[in-house]
Amino acid sequence: MLGVIGRALAAQSPLIIDGAMATELEQRGVDTTNELWAAIALIQAPQSVRDVHETYFEAGANIAITDTYQANIPAFEKCGISHEEAEHLIGTAVSVALEARERYRQHHANADDALAYSFPNYARPLLVAGSVGPYGAFLADGSEYTGDYHLSDTDYRDFHRSRMQILADSGVDLFAFETMPNISEVQALIGLLTDEFPDREAWVSFSLSDSGHLCDGTSLETAVSIADACPHICAIGVNCVQPELVTNAIGHISAVTAKPIIVYPNNGDVYHPDTKTWTRCSDALSLSDLAPRWVEAGASLIGGCCRTSPADIYDLAKALHR
Repeated sequence: MLGVIGRALAAQSPLIIDGAMATELEQRGVDTTNELWAAIALIQAPQSVRDVHETYFEAGANIAITDTYQANIPAFEKCGISHEEAEHLIGTAVSVALEARERYRQHHANADDALAYSFPNYARPLLVAGSVGPYGAFLADGSEYTGDYHLSDTDYRDFHRSRMQILADSGVDLFAFETMPNISEVQALIGLLTDEFPDREAWVSFSLSDSGHLCDGTSLETAVSIADACPHICAIGVNCVQPELVTNAIGHISAVTAKPIIVYPNNGDVYHPDTKTWTRCSDALSLSDLAPRWVEAGASLIGGCCRTSPADIYDLAKALHR
């Protein structure tokens, strides 16, 4: 039986994922230079999070990723927020994404109303994926780009369980295990998904040091084979990587799995985790230029991560659904 991603791909392929949240929040006046990063907006400006989601749906995205990458109960508590309020804020991240989807549907209720690239809205899947960022994101020291942290399987599960439960209870369509640099954490998440959320599915997207290895040094093919063995993992890929790594990474992934391949890289700018700053890359190819190659290589879910915008997603959707 097809899961949520399988059904969506049967209706439209490739599927378009949204782009950066923090970049768009900054454009709306939200200061994300803090340990909570984009999740600070769940406290200060939840309506801005909703508006960003809606803007991406308008741009052609099929999948909105909730603003919960760095939103977990220990992170909120570390900032002086109560456990109960932290739970509420994670639920808020889901509710504003669902509200954005409903607002989009209401605005385009006429079946004859189509996006600029002429894909009819009535046939267009719209999903909300609950972001489950790595433990390294909680550390807020760039560890999601090194994978240099170590917990027991039980401790990883305890860290992720409450956020996943709130995401599931609040109505996400699936989980997004994203920017995963550490294979032990991935194994713990897969175990948690299998044992405690057996009616749910998730995608896994890895953070890479090069096109063939996770940040912790694990072979990408080894990591993919571990994810492939879990029937609850519906797609496997990479995100928050440089665009030039993607084509070769797809080759490593497709050599191991027949599951849908998901890629959503950064825009080509270079991130410096030590200073939390970016160096602009003015000559990087756009997502819309590169995505047809990724489809040809085997990807079927494509979007953008850090520093990408609704304009990038619009161009991407237009390029892939002419």
